[in-house]
Amino acid sequence: MALEAQLSADEKTLIIRMDDKFDFGKVQDFRAAYSGIPDSVNTIEVDLTETEYMDSSALGMLLNMQKVLKGKVSLYRITHSRPQVLKILTISRFDKKFEIE
Repeated sequence: MALEAQLSADEKTLIIRMDDKFDFGKVQDFRAAYSGIPDSVNTIEVDLTETEYMDSSALGMLLNMQKVLKGKVSLYRITHSRPQVLKILTISRFDKKFEIE
């Protein structure tokens, strides 16, 4: 499965579903997933259900997404993290910048 982006039915949430690896190789695809989103989007959800590996470049991509969409999107959510990925997010204090579910 490749990275996949989908708008919710009400077009207020963009869901980005990552595949098994969230690393530097996903930079272009990740950036493309949130560029050009409709003005109605106020929430970005990054679904990590399938993600088994995440590196520091993935953390940078998440922060860059927030920087690029500042003032447009009000809520950033990371969902369905596996324990090993959740540990990386917690150690990196991403729970202070993202809602983690």
